[in-house]
Amino acid sequence: MSSLYITQGEIAVGRDHDMVISTILGSCISICLWDPVAEVGGMNHLLLPDAQTEGAQTSSGAVAMDRLINEMMRHGAERPRLRAKLFGGSSMLSGRTDIGLRNAEFGRKYLLNESIPCDAESLGGTQARRLRYWPKTHIAKMRFVEEAPVLEKPVEQAANDVELF
Repeated sequence: MSSLYITQGEIAVGRDHDMVISTILGSCISICLWDPVAEVGGMNHLLLPDAQTEGAQTSSGAVAMDRLINEMMRHGAERPRLRAKLFGGSSMLSGRTDIGLRNAEFGRKYLLNESIPCDAESLGGTQARRLRYWPKTHIAKMRFVEEAPVLEKPVEQAANDVELF
């Protein structure tokens, strides 16, 4: 079996029967796309829905989706036949900005705006997800990883007024 692991900002596309693409998602999302006629599929690992900095461009929502779709089309997929599965978007840091929710909203909105049917989704919650995707058949297997720890503010301790030179 050919296994390929992707991380934040990466994509993978394939059509081999024994190929599996895998990743682990926290607040990030992965959108798995598939063309049932060409029997080609692909997956991305999207970090931020609307990254503005140059270094994060490859993992912003629209860029990640364009890269995935373009690579699939190079393998024979046609945009009107695409189908999707959507995973991730957990709230990993309690009390912090909920980037997971923003990522999940981006994924749903993107698929709706592009008229790509979503066959399955697992979004939100507080647990990370381990995802495996077989691009030839559009089979996805997801399982939750243990509960994310709740981060607490450190206890402030009195400082010693010693000055070091």
